Amino acid sequence: MPLEIERKFLCTPAVLPLCQSGTLLVQGYLYTDANNTLRVRRAGDRAFLTWKGPKSGASREEIETEVPLSMGEALLADVPMHARIQKTRYRIEHAGAVWDLDVFGGAHDGLILAEIEMAHEDQFVVLPPWVGQEVTADQRYRNSRLATWARPDRLAA
Repeated sequence: MPLEIERKFLCTPAVLPLCQSGTLLVQGYLYTDANNTLRVRRAGDRAFLTWKGPKSGASREEIETEVPLSMGEALLADVPMHARIQKTRYRIEHAGAVWDLDVFGGAHDGLILAEIEMAHEDQFVVLPPWVGQEVTADQRYRNSRLATWARPDRLAA
């Protein structure tokens, strides 16, 4: 089974000048429980259906398949607007590694998250100066949670 190993970080706006050309992503969650997530995503003029298994550290099983855009649009139409995520994804290279940087819009406007995929969990990663707190283990920053809850950094203490 394919394995996704990634770390996730909050980012400062200092990264925004590096964001030159991105892809608009709109995604909705068709099913989520403690062990499974089923997501539909429109990425530009393409659509994907993704299943993710339970998370263990920075790893989880993931299967993603491209589907016809019309199918992706039909599935997204079944997800209420308030339960979708909109973000623009940029790919930024730093110290020989490629980071996925997500600049959120909509209800999460202003949130910037960076993800780095790794070959193994103990892989050394040079952190860019624009990353802040690591939120890999903070379930509040999982996209499936963001789709149904307020931004964690805007919740009342």
